[in-house]
Amino acid sequence: MSLMRVFDIAGSALNAQAVRLNTVASNLANAESISSSIDTTYRAREPVFAAILNDQFGAQGVAEVKVMGILESPAPIRREYRPDHPAADAQGYVYLPNVNVVEQLTDMLSASRSYQDNIEVANTAKSLVSRTLELGA
Repeated sequence: MSLMRVFDIAGSALNAQAVRLNTVASNLANAESISSSIDTTYRAREPVFAAILNDQFGAQGVAEVKVMGILESPAPIRREYRPDHPAADAQGYVYLPNVNVVEQLTDMLSASRSYQDNIEVANTAKSLVSRTLELGA
């Protein structure tokens, strides 16, 4: 694999982690939003990634990380009895998103660490390319 390909791989991984961080931020921002209908309640979103493989020189290796899409979480919506709330339905219930704040914060830490790791990979590759060019001078 060309050393220059490392930048492409790290860049696609950085993009994927940025999508993951933005998705977590959206989930956390809407974690306590209240709705009067189960159909209009915010649902947690989860990005889906895929490693796109490259069959160069007969050996498979990762060529990039691709964001395949963002799906809504299948976890059930929370329903709470609050008859005095202005958004309560006819039975006195309000609906809250299926966002688990602890899981989202854990995911945020993981994505942040992965982002930092990919920046370190790009910086190391940059240093290697720079030193290689110095050898030729």
